[in-house]
Amino acid sequence: MSTTETSFPVNDLLRRKFQTGLIIVALALSVASSLFVLSLSARIGFGTLETTENKLTPSFDIVLSRFIILAGILVFAVGTVTISFLAHTMMSQRTKDIGLMKAAGCPNDVVFSYFMNELVIVTLASCSLGVILGVIADYVSGVLLSGVSLWAVQWQINPWLILATFAAFVILSLVVGARPIMAATKVRPGVALSPSFSYGLNKESDFKGAARAGLTAKIAIRSLFRRKSTSFQIILCLTTVFVLVTVSVAGGIIANETTGSWVERAVGKNVVLIAHHEMTVQYESLLSRFYTGSPEPRFNYSEGKYLLPDPILGNLSLIGGLRIDPRLVLEAQVNEVQGFVFGEQTGETTTVGDDRKGISLIVGVEPDEAVGQWFLNGNFLTENQNSDAVIGDTLASEMFSQPLNQRVTSLNQTFQIVGVCVDPINGGNVTYVPLGTLEGIAGVAKPNIVMVEIDDKTNRTRVLSELKKMVSANDPIFEVSELDETLNKQSDFLGYLWSSVMLLPVLSLAAVTICMIGYATLVINEQAEEFGILRAVGARPRTIMGIVVAQSSLVLISSWATGVALGIITTVLVLIPEPFVAGSTFLEIAGWLSVALVVMLISSLYPALRFIRKPVINVMAHH
Repeated sequence: MSTTETSFPVNDLLRRKFQTGLIIVALALSVASSLFVLSLSARIGFGTLETTENKLTPSFDIVLSRFIILAGILVFAVGTVTISFLAHTMMSQRTKDIGLMKAAGCPNDVVFSYFMNELVIVTLASCSLGVILGVIADYVSGVLLSGVSLWAVQWQINPWLILATFAAFVILSLVVGARPIMAATKVRPGVALSPSFSYGLNKESDFKGAARAGLTAKIAIRSLFRRKSTSFQIILCLTTVFVLVTVSVAGGIIANETTGSWVERAVGKNVVLIAHHEMTVQYESLLSRFYTGSPEPRFNYSEGKYLLPDPILGNLSLIGGLRIDPRLVLEAQVNEVQGFVFGEQTGETTTVGDDRKGISLIVGVEPDEAVGQWFLNGNFLTENQNSDAVIGDTLASEMFSQPLNQRVTSLNQTFQIVGVCVDPINGGNVTYVPLGTLEGIAGVAKPNIVMVEIDDKTNRTRVLSELKKMVSANDPIFEVSELDETLNKQSDFLGYLWSSVMLLPVLSLAAVTICMIGYATLVINEQAEEFGILRAVGARPRTIMGIVVAQSSLVLISSWATGVALGIITTVLVLIPEPFVAGSTFLEIAGWLSVALVVMLISSLYPALRFIRKPVINVMAHH
């Protein structure tokens, strides 16, 4: 490409600074958002984020990974429709120029080459800026993640990922952008110079719904239906981004509440732990593994000094407003036992499972006294079934093929697996069995911890004081520890992860907001003459503003309603199993989505504000 061939397109683009700037920034934000979500997805192993590896259990991890993968698909879809709209807008603004060039005798190949040069320049500038913004966004995200005191992350980005994203968007932009250029160069000069063609206008709208509307609504509806192609493209673009925003915002809020409830139900709220000091430290460390990911050192849980003294167990029943849950916590080897599945259609029996072995935390509980109410697949332990077991989802994922059709052996006892639970303790590597059965096979006569749930109706401060005095009076080495602080840290960890997911659509939302500004600019340019005539015959600027508001509102509200509906359906039915939704959740979701709608509507009014400030004579002279 020679200097002359480059300088003319560059000067032409600089002459249209506002329109060129909108296209470059919008495309750059699309590239940045795609690079950001891809760099986050690149940290995913087999469904596991690098930042959460060895922390989240599989049930939490699957939900988070689904969101990121779906967000990545939607971000790329937003980028694709954004590029298509920007290419259409760019050529809509330049069709008259093509007509003039062809009328002056320029052949089609010269015209095509000229505008392809402009497209190449805009594409390279946009993609380069987008890569820079994407790297900055990813770096800031890494810094914020490392700034959380619960864990640290070393920021790095894959240069091949940058190159692949840059190349993909350059190729996509050139392919998509070449189509409207090719179509425009084939148009006859007289047709290209026609305003009705240059703005993609159809015949006057025959939409009957506008007949009884007021003047403002009539003009707005007529404008939308006269330019059906452009209106459809911007509605498709906005709908896609509203699906992304809804999935990220609504899904993030619902998923945060759902996964938070899983943790709260497993750990228990208003629960205190009574145990030997060393056992207390170890148990809290087992719970904190959910957000620290640090492996636990070997610990002799069955040592005699950790067993709860009889006076402590006996005196607990004398304090009112308590639910007492004695437990025996051990660590032992567990062995997978193969199971058999009967094929209903084939009538054949199939063996499932292998002979895998591992180390698991074994917890003996009284089924009717357990303070936890786990989210599980299957059932929890029952009082009369002494050979049943419930395993954590990490143990189920790592050691079993079809856990509910298999058994597990530990301490020379075989247990039928009746449920798989979601539990943050020991990273989900846990096996619950009946307390009496575990005491018998382990040769340990007493529990080594007791969980105490304090009734909401009682005076918590008074009960805690009584518990501490009673425990201290019996044996000072035993202590009362509140688990709410650990529970709050687990909830904070989940909250940070889901808030990160909710930030994924920000760049895409900004890109489509700019597209909306470009759409409003295109509409106003097409209607400039009739707006000028309205001003000349006495229409006030607020009338013009009202028409633009009506047009933008029709486009935005239709896109918003469709995108939000699709996003909610996807979130509730596909991404989150058995979602937990509090009464205020939908109000919070509606609030955030309404803010996105209002921000886009206000942004789309900028071209109208620029237009109404122009003197009428300048508007009429320009057209």
